[in-house]
Amino acid sequence: MAPVLQYDPKLARMLVLDELFDLSLYKALRDVTQPDVHHTLDELIKVETSHLAFWQKFFDLKLDQLNLGRRVKLSIMMLVCRLFGSTAVHLVLEAIEVHGVRKYLAIWREYQGKPLGEALRGILMDEFKHEDVLVTELTNRKINPERIRNIFLGLNDGLVEILGAVSGFFGAFGSATMVLIAATTTAVAGALSMGAGAFLALNSEKEVKSTEVAKKIFLGEESESSPMEEQPLASALVVGSAYMMGAIVPVLPVLIGAKDAMFSVLTAGLMVIVVSTVLSFLSGMDIRRRIALNLIIITVAVSVSYGIGVVAKNFWGIAV
Repeated sequence: MAPVLQYDPKLARMLVLDELFDLSLYKALRDVTQPDVHHTLDELIKVETSHLAFWQKFFDLKLDQLNLGRRVKLSIMMLVCRLFGSTAVHLVLEAIEVHGVRKYLAIWREYQGKPLGEALRGILMDEFKHEDVLVTELTNRKINPERIRNIFLGLNDGLVEILGAVSGFFGAFGSATMVLIAATTTAVAGALSMGAGAFLALNSEKEVKSTEVAKKIFLGEESESSPMEEQPLASALVVGSAYMMGAIVPVLPVLIGAKDAMFSVLTAGLMVIVVSTVLSFLSGMDIRRRIALNLIIITVAVSVSYGIGVVAKNFWGIAV
């Protein structure tokens, strides 16, 4: 067994606590879910129990209590699952697996050829062959994760784009009424554009798949292509509606009487943090990195848009 001092103590602690968190989550979900999910959770609990015992022995680190941050995270996730039911449970299960696979692959690449890398190989094989298969089978029957992601991506686009527009219009016009009219018009146009883009993209993909299937049938070959689950029109409505919902956030403060862009920036900034957190969790990205990236993006968008508005007002004679 490799000595503990060969490894970063923070890494050892993280691996043990992460497995303990997953095990605690699956046990907690077992108590609040319907019987049709129990078999999957029982299998996941069995695997996570063995993973936890493995890392505790590997690092000689007998942690059996979650730290404060993970306890808070567990409480929030359980609250969401209780509020939104089976859809939230399935999304949580899938997201946990995505995070686990990406985390272990990153560590394995760093420690490849070393004892820790070899130990990770066995864990990853469990992730790929067992846990990932179990969760994928469950979520494929119950939800469409891609649609959920599209909703939050649409929200994010609407937030950032219309916040930039509101800032620019305030810089150019200074009139809340004109900003409201211009921002609302831009939001509607953006929602229609996003919806149309989603429709055309999926419609084109559907046509290409149909052609490929027809070609294989003509040649007498077996087709492995499965029919598209997403319908172009339905997806267009989802994306366009999500964009519009996101666009409302920076427009709302103007609607209720804000005289400058500051309240829109604050409101949209808070919403961006929430949306970025959800998107990061669902896609397996680092949450802090995603939040920081989006906050930088909206800062640049607001600054540039407001600057353009001021230039337009002062040098091109735009006034209201």
